[in-house]
Amino acid sequence: MIEVQVDEALYNQAKIVAKEEHRTIPAQIEFWALVGRTALDNPDLPIDFVRNLLIANAEDSSLTTPFIAEGKRN
Repeated sequence: MIEVQVDEALYNQAKIVAKEEHRTIPAQIEFWALVGRTALDNPDLPIDFVRNLLIANAEDSSLTTPFIAEGKRN
């Protein structure tokens, strides 16, 4: 683990959102950094899409239902 200093305003914002999103404050800041880095790497994608994709990617796949296109069901 590496300690990093962040602006107090950013910390306070992360504290509020972390509670809402059930993350620790460091995990919230890491998530924001990941979203930002991914958005910069994919400037053609909307930021909400990037955020939702990262959240979905982190979910437990055993809780998901695979998509089956209509007409492809057995």
